[in-house]
Amino acid sequence: MRNFSYKEVELVSGYLKNKQELNETVTINAVYDRFEETGRIKAFNCDWKEGDEQKPHHFWDSDVAKWMEGAAYILARRRDDELERRVESLIDCIEANQGEDGYFNIYYTVCAGERFTNRNDHELYCAGHLFEAAVAYAQATGRERFLKLMEKYAHYIYKVFVLEKSAGFVTPGHEEIELALVRLYRYTRNKEYLELASFFIEQRGRHEKEIMAFGSRELADYNQSHLPVREQREAVGHAVRAVYLYCAMADLAFELEDEGLKEACLALFEDIAGRKMYVTGGLGSCYLGECFSKPFNLPNSQAYNETCAGIGLMFFCLRMQKLDNRSAYADVIERVLYNGVLSALSLDGRSFFYENPLEITCLEHFSSIFGPLRFPALSRAQSFECSCCPPNINRLLPVLGEYIYAQDGDAIYINQFVSSILKADGICLRQETNYPIDGKISVQASGAAVLKIRIPSWCEKFTLNRPYTLKNGYAEIINDGGRIELELDMTPFAVRADARVQADVNKLCIQAGPVVYCAEWADNGDNLHALCLSSDFKCKIEYDPSIGLNALEISGFEACSQGGLYTRGRRELKEKKIRLIPYNAFANRGPGDMLVWFNDITR
Repeated sequence: MRNFSYKEVELVSGYLKNKQELNETVTINAVYDRFEETGRIKAFNCDWKEGDEQKPHHFWDSDVAKWMEGAAYILARRRDDELERRVESLIDCIEANQGEDGYFNIYYTVCAGERFTNRNDHELYCAGHLFEAAVAYAQATGRERFLKLMEKYAHYIYKVFVLEKSAGFVTPGHEEIELALVRLYRYTRNKEYLELASFFIEQRGRHEKEIMAFGSRELADYNQSHLPVREQREAVGHAVRAVYLYCAMADLAFELEDEGLKEACLALFEDIAGRKMYVTGGLGSCYLGECFSKPFNLPNSQAYNETCAGIGLMFFCLRMQKLDNRSAYADVIERVLYNGVLSALSLDGRSFFYENPLEITCLEHFSSIFGPLRFPALSRAQSFECSCCPPNINRLLPVLGEYIYAQDGDAIYINQFVSSILKADGICLRQETNYPIDGKISVQASGAAVLKIRIPSWCEKFTLNRPYTLKNGYAEIINDGGRIELELDMTPFAVRADARVQADVNKLCIQAGPVVYCAEWADNGDNLHALCLSSDFKCKIEYDPSIGLNALEISGFEACSQGGLYTRGRRELKEKKIRLIPYNAFANRGPGDMLVWFNDITR
C-alpha cells in the first residue's frame, strides 16, 4: 500500500481547499511575522550574547523548521518570491553557523551548556524537524543545499550516538528525529539514517538511567521510556511525544516488514481510538504533562487536546493505512481533521488554540489571591511562548492531498472526500463533491481496475450507482471508466459516549457527517448547561457562509429555574430553538460559553 504524494493530488475546490488557500495566503505569513517579532528568526544568526533581549529557547529551531517545511510545500505548488527568499535566508544562516562537524543548534551555539548532555533539551527533536524541512525543500525545489547541510548533521549524530557512544544519553527525550531519519532515508536511500532511526527506536525503554530519569519507573511513561517499544500496548505519557514515536514505529514496520513493530502499532492505535480519543478526535486530556490520562477519562471543560497531538495522530493514521487496509485509520483522520485540528485555527487564519476543550464556562475562569483556576484559554492567540502548534498547521494543510487517495496494486483507495484530481503513474482520477456540506460524491477514473471507496463509520445509509462489495469499510467497485455516484446520508444524528466516560453519562452530542457541533453563548445565551436534547430531535439545516459549513437549528428544551437553590419535584422544561455551529468554528465571535455535550432527555 502506498499513499500518493501531495504533488500528485491537487485540491480543486471546497471547504478544505479554502483552508489550504487561507494557509498559503495568510497563515504562513502570519506565523513568520510572529516568529520575527519574538526573536525566533533573528536567533538563526546565532549572535545572541548574555544581556541581550530575546534569549533563544532550546526548541526555537523546531518552531522555525516546521514553518520552513510548510513554506516548502507551498513553494512546490506555486511561485512566491518573498516566501522563497525567507526560506533561503534561513538556510544561509544555518550554513554560516553550522559547525565543522555538522552540528547545528541555536540554543547550544550561543548559550551555556554542552551538546548532547541533557536528554530533555530537545536537541534531537530540533534536529529532526530540520531534517524534515530539508527533505521537503529538496522535494519542492530540487535544490539540495539545505539537505546536504542536514545530511552532515545526521552523520554527526550517528557518529556520536552509534559509533562513539559519547553522548550523555541514548534516546531522545522528545521523539521526532526517528520519523525524520526514516524520511531522510527514503529520499537519499542512505541506510545509515535508517540504522540510526532503528537504533533510537530499539534502545528506548532499555536503559535504567533513562527509565529512572524522573525518580521512579512509574514516571518513565511521560516520554514512553517505561518499556521497550515492542512491548508497549497502551498510549501513555506526553501525547505529542507518543504519537511521533508511534509514527516512527509504523515507518520502520513498513520499511523493515517488521511484524513485531506492526503488532505494537496496531495495539496502540486501538487503545487511542477505542479508549482515549475525544469525539472531536482530540487526545491527551491532561494539562499536567500534556499527557494521556487513564482509559475513558475524558473531561470536557479541562480537556487539553493539544493541537500538535491531533496533527500527530493524523500523521500516525496516515502511516497505519500503509500497514493495514482497514478504513478505521481514514475514519480517525476525518474526525480529527474536521474537528480537533481545524478548531485550532481562527476563521481569519491569524490566531490559534494550543488546547481544544469541549466545554467552556466563563464562570469557572476566575482568579483569587491564590491565583487562577487552570482551564484552557477562552480565545485564540497569535503566538505562544511554546509556539509549536501554529507551524504544525502550516505544514499540514498544504499536504492534505496525501490523505485523500492510496494505492494497493491495481486498486485505488478513496479515503477522503474532497474535490480533487489525482494524476500518477498512468492513473487519472477526478473527484467532485461539496462534502461535508452535503454527501454527494462523484468519481471518474482511468488507469485503475478497482476503486475502493470508504464508507465512513458514522454513515448508516448510502446509495451507490454501481454494484459493489463491502469489505474492511470500503465499497469495492470494478472500474469501467464511467462516472461513479455515491451519496452518503448526512442527516444530523445524536452521538452518545461509552458509559465508562464519566463526563458524558446521560449526555449526547450532535454530528452531521464528520462534523461535530457545539452551542455557543452568542446564539443561545449563557445558560448552556440547562440545554436539553432528545435523540429524535427535529432539525433545520442552513449554510453559514461565515464558517463555510452548515449550521443547525435544533428543536430542544431548556431546564427552568425552580425558584430556589434546591427544590423538590420534577424539573420543568420549556421548548427552545438551539442553534449549533461546527465545533471547529467556536470562539470566533469573542470569548464566551461553549458546549458540545448536552443533557439527554430521550425517553
